[in-house]
Amino acid sequence: MNLFIDAIRWMLDPAQWTGTYALPVLLGQHLLYTVLSVLIAAVIAVPAGWLIGHTGRGREVAVAISGAARAIPSFGLLILLVLLFGVLQVPAAALVTFVLLAIPSLLAGAYTGIEAIEPRVLDAAKAMGMTPWQVFWKVEFRLGLPLLIGGLRAATLQVIATVTIAAWVNLGGLGFPIIQGIQLNQFDQVLAGALLVAMLALIADLLFALAQRAAVPAGVRASAGSRTEGGPRRRARALRPARS
Repeated sequence: MNLFIDAIRWMLDPAQWTGTYALPVLLGQHLLYTVLSVLIAAVIAVPAGWLIGHTGRGREVAVAISGAARAIPSFGLLILLVLLFGVLQVPAAALVTFVLLAIPSLLAGAYTGIEAIEPRVLDAAKAMGMTPWQVFWKVEFRLGLPLLIGGLRAATLQVIATVTIAAWVNLGGLGFPIIQGIQLNQFDQVLAGALLVAMLALIADLLFALAQRAAVPAGVRASAGSRTEGGPRRRARALRPARS
């Protein structure tokens, strides 16, 4: 408990809010790498996922690549890319590392969102005279958006956690207090850095959860609600004794 209080005191210390390694600066660096990585990964993975979900081709390859990418140790990948890119391209090597780690979740969210749509819904849209582009934009995209946001949510949380290791190669971020605290045996500082990363992840998770809920079309939400409420009512009526 004392360590937790010491960590809070460390975060609230005015000395941590000024200078080159001030907490706002480190937070900005952390957010910058996270946003850039997820955006670049989305540009690569989302169109590929939509294509896989729409055509049904390449799903096995995508699953294999996603599984392999998740199994790669992030710190080892970062060091490997730093060695390959050279010491003058450390930011680029770190960015590529984070992008590679974000792609699997985004790819899975994109193609599962399209695959989850019932074929009869697509057939109904085509029967109404919709063009292929209208079917994609008005039906597939709208119905698959919640799962896509779920993939974006998972990718963002993973990148937020992984950007912490950027401090090992002097790129700042909220991992800096953790790395520095380990080197100085300042465990209150280590805990404070971990709490900051955890709070950032929790805030991001909450925002994406709200966005994922809002992305569900009103008709789908109403249909799911009626099924949820109607089931118990029907069972109650079935169990109710008949009147004589």
